Amino acid sequence: MPRAEANRRLLEHTFTEVAKGNIDIFRTVLREDFIEHSPGNPSGRDAFVEFIAKAPLASSKLELKRVIADEEHVVVHYHMVPPGNERGIAVVDICRIEDGLIAEHWDVLQPVPHPDETPNGMF
Repeated sequence: MPRAEANRRLLEHTFTEVAKGNIDIFRTVLREDFIEHSPGNPSGRDAFVEFIAKAPLASSKLELKRVIADEEHVVVHYHMVPPGNERGIAVVDICRIEDGLIAEHWDVLQPVPHPDETPNGMF
């Protein structure tokens, strides 16, 4: 299987599991020396998993919108709806894959505005 397709499948599987509430999936898909680039989020697999288990992601409804993959990176665009936030948040995660595991992560989050402000939609 081409590397880009394997990378895509890794992130799609991870997303599906996280959307079901399985945060522990990160223990099997992150490198032990995982590097996190988001402010306030810890690096290192175990520290990151513990952090995410308490973060809004763990209790949110997640809807995958698109996945873009190449030989080294995967970009996942999704709608995250935390409890009590009906519009939710548009999220883009960028992951660098090394030896079949997620080695690095960056993200960008944007609150979903009122539909009148986005006539073409957020997704």
